[in-house]
Amino acid sequence: MHPVEPEPSRWQLEPPPEGHEHDLWAVGADLEPGTLLAGYRVGLFPMPIAREEGMTGWWSPATRGVIPLARRPPRTLRRVAGRYEIRVNTVFEEVMRGCGDPSRPHGWIDEPMLTAYARLHALGWVHSIECWDAAGLAGGLYGVSIGGLFAAESMFQRRADAAKCAVHALVTRLQATDDVDRRVLDVQWCTPHLALLGALEISRATYHRLLAAALTVPGPDSLVRKAG
Repeated sequence: MHPVEPEPSRWQLEPPPEGHEHDLWAVGADLEPGTLLAGYRVGLFPMPIAREEGMTGWWSPATRGVIPLARRPPRTLRRVAGRYEIRVNTVFEEVMRGCGDPSRPHGWIDEPMLTAYARLHALGWVHSIECWDAAGLAGGLYGVSIGGLFAAESMFQRRADAAKCAVHALVTRLQATDDVDRRVLDVQWCTPHLALLGALEISRATYHRLLAAALTVPGPDSLVRKAG
């Protein structure tokens, strides 16, 4: 489906200046579809802080994690290719709840976040990449897709290598699209685990430059067309 543009946000979201030293830029606003899209379009993403008070922080890492699409996927990803059946957008809420499992360390996905992204998913802006086997959903990831930007939010697995398999499926599908040199696969922070999957760090200024170019190209339609 072609994404449906929601009502504009009543908030004015702006990116931090390039010299801003901290990853957290702002607190407040809301999680309406228009607000979420406005945030991603200027390089921000939300995560709850002071959860008991229902406060949302808007983040812009000083060094951003991205997975370059011009490179061949690393061996860590290639060796798990084909281990699971790949499906797209069939059980979005189950994927997001798997990512938000409260038993996982540093879990941050709460019910307000789940509701907000489910609304964006219904409008065609958020997608789940799912790994399946004979026992059911083995793992997956979800993220926000705007033009040539895919902002991967979180991933999880119930069986070995399912998360890696989901990342490989996402990378190869994005690499198969047109204008791949202007597309951005954003992973927020480059953790040691994500570095093994091909992520690297770039400056906030570089990310904003790449984001501006990515937002001018069409969305990755093949992401949702392809199955397997």
